[in-house]
Amino acid sequence: MKVDRAGPTTAAKRRRVSKPVSSPSVPGAVRTRERGGVTRRRVQADSHAGAASLQRLFQACRHIFRGPGTVPAPDHVHLLRALLDRMRPEDVGLSPDLKFFRSTSVAAHQGRTPTITHTTIYKCPNFSMVILFLPRNAVIPLHNHPGMTVFSKLLLGKMHIKSYDWADPHQLPDPSASSCSCSSSSSEDDNHQLRLARLGVDDVFTAPCDTSVLYPTTGGNMHRFTAIDPCAIIDILGPPYSIEEDRDCTYYTDDIPYTHHRHHHPTADGVGGLAGVEQDEGRLAWLKEIDMPAELKMRSVHYGGPPISDK
Repeated sequence: MKVDRAGPTTAAKRRRVSKPVSSPSVPGAVRTRERGGVTRRRVQADSHAGAASLQRLFQACRHIFRGPGTVPAPDHVHLLRALLDRMRPEDVGLSPDLKFFRSTSVAAHQGRTPTITHTTIYKCPNFSMVILFLPRNAVIPLHNHPGMTVFSKLLLGKMHIKSYDWADPHQLPDPSASSCSCSSSSSEDDNHQLRLARLGVDDVFTAPCDTSVLYPTTGGNMHRFTAIDPCAIIDILGPPYSIEEDRDCTYYTDDIPYTHHRHHHPTADGVGGLAGVEQDEGRLAWLKEIDMPAELKMRSVHYGGPPISDK
C-alpha cells in the first residue's frame, strides 16, 4: 500500500493529498528525539529475532523482481509464498502481547476514523517491503495496484478482504455507462466512468493464514481491507508505486450493482469476450473511480525492526 497515492491525472493528484494527522500509537513504537527537537516514533523490535528470515526474504525479492513490466515466474512466486508463509510476527519484531493487538480502537469509540500506520522495511526501483498496521475498524478503501505483483501476508489480527479484477482487462471504461442517471448521483459523479469488474474474494481471514498474491490483471488487483481486530500485514510490492512511472493508486467505489446498468455497457450482453456474463452476474459489479476518501488517514513511521543488509 501507499500513503500519498494520487490519481492518474494531475487534477486527481491534487485532490488526493491526505491531510496531516497526529502521531498514531503503533505496536512497539517508542519516542525518539531527533535533530531540531522533533519527536518521532520508531518501531521498536528485537534486532536479533527473525533477522535471518527477513534477510532470506529480502535476498529472494532482490533476485526475483526485475523491474517494471515483468511478472515473477511461477517457480519464483512459489518461493516467495513459501518464505512469507513461514514468516512470524517475531521476524519483524512484533508480538501478539503488544498493547496495540490487545486494545480496542479508541478512535472508533469516539466516532473518529482510525489512523492506519505503515513502515517501510526496504524500497528500491524494483520492489518494496512494507508493514501496515490497522487498528480495529480501520479500512483501506478499494484501490488498485497498476502493473504490479503484490504479496500480502497477514501476520497478526483478523481482517475482511474484498477484491476484484476487471471483467475484461482489455475493455476501457465506457463513457455511455456513466451517462445513465442514478437517482442518488450528483452531476459530478455522473461524469465518472464505470467499468465492469468481477468479484474475486469476499471473505474473512485470521492470522496465521496463507500468503495472498495479486498480479497486474488477475488475483484481485483491486482490493479493500477492513480490520475486524487490530492487524499487521507485510506487503511485498514489485515494482513499487511510482507517480513518475505512471504506477499511481486509483480509488474506487463498488456500490453500484451490476443489474443497475446491465444493458448500458457492451460487455453486459456478452460482447467483448464476456459471453455468458448473465450466468455470472452475482459476482459482477460496476466500479467507479473516486477521489481519495477524505476520511482515510495514514501515517508513516520509521522502521526499527531486525535490520537487513543489501550488500
